[in-house]
Amino acid sequence: MIRFLDTLSSVLNWAYVFVFFWIVQTFLPLRRSRPVHIAAFFAFSAISTMVIYSNDLPNLLGALLGLSAYIILFHKGDPAEKLTAVLIFYPALISVNYLMQDLGSRCFFSVTGAPDSPSFGWTNEQWLLSTAFHTLSILLRLLFWILAWQFFRKYLRQITSGLTYKMWFIVDTLMMASFVAIFTIIYFMPENPLIVYPICGASLFSSFGCVYLASYICTSVQTAYHAQELEIKQAYYMDRMRNEDRVRSIYHDLKNHLLVLQGQSENNQIVKDSVQELQSQIQEYESFHHTGNEFLDIIIRDKARTAQAKQIDFSASVSFEDGFFIEPLDISTIFGNALDNAIEASEKLPPDRRLITVKSARVRDLLAVTVENNALPDIVPSKGTTKDDTFAHGFGLSNIRNAAEKYEGQCSERFADGVFTLKIIIPIP
Repeated sequence: MIRFLDTLSSVLNWAYVFVFFWIVQTFLPLRRSRPVHIAAFFAFSAISTMVIYSNDLPNLLGALLGLSAYIILFHKGDPAEKLTAVLIFYPALISVNYLMQDLGSRCFFSVTGAPDSPSFGWTNEQWLLSTAFHTLSILLRLLFWILAWQFFRKYLRQITSGLTYKMWFIVDTLMMASFVAIFTIIYFMPENPLIVYPICGASLFSSFGCVYLASYICTSVQTAYHAQELEIKQAYYMDRMRNEDRVRSIYHDLKNHLLVLQGQSENNQIVKDSVQELQSQIQEYESFHHTGNEFLDIIIRDKARTAQAKQIDFSASVSFEDGFFIEPLDISTIFGNALDNAIEASEKLPPDRRLITVKSARVRDLLAVTVENNALPDIVPSKGTTKDDTFAHGFGLSNIRNAAEKYEGQCSERFADGVFTLKIIIPIP
């Protein structure tokens, strides 16, 4: 039975190492190399399983120096990010390891009444209970980190390298108090050791609270950045609308002038050819897209010109009269981002496969928008963008989804047979 419990302890211990290792590398990515990943895992296993006792300066310093060296050697990021990783995960590491070790030991001696040291002679039953309590403490540690991963994985993934040194400094300053407190309280053990428990709990709360804080700061900065970007786009399209009105007004007058000039120059072939050339050049202003929404007309026309310049076959059949209740900024978010993504995906294909189709119409009490484009299989990456700069990119689909949900709508994506399809359904009030 003892051998079975020892084997189970080993399995649980490696499972704990993997979960904790995964949490840390989600916060701060590893360097890109499979041998590095393997070496990092085994190096982390030696650090994360260190047993922390009361007044245990060697292991307290060993865990600190080991974790710091591990973060520096195996993880990407600038010094501020690496310092934050150490300040967040070191207090959590020694708090959990100390609590599991101390609680397991206290429970064992309380239940069995065994001597303080095995050298005084333990019975077989006491050895069995000692192994059982040890296994249970490892199981509880594993369950703690699994729960921590389940609760904080969303926040860990939202943290990017887009934070400034000042923002990281705010997080580091808050963590410094927890870092110093947990190190001091375990090393200088008070007469009543139970007072260490609430300090350990506070350190864990502080560590994970700072993960949430870093995530919140990062998300707020990104949201402000993209809101500003959308406002610039809206101003751009509004300006384009005013320009289009002026151009169409000039076009109508110019068209009439050209007809008069053409009638007066029947015997002059040079003038006649010049008039026909001018007519062909301004002909496009008669054939622009009419969607029923002037703001959307400009967006569709602007994206159609961009697609044409990039040798992309662009087709639009958009009836958007019933989208009167959608604000211009949200129209820009939905159609601008969708078509930008489609154009970007099409550019990666050979010219003969570049195709974008956008459709929109009322279907009963719903406004349906569909954007289809040929694409490579990596068009929907796990991080939301194929670009390395995840701070400035990767928000297109999420912004579209947020804009649709603002009007109680839904957004769905599908990739099949080399075609990416984006569908937005918005109920008409």
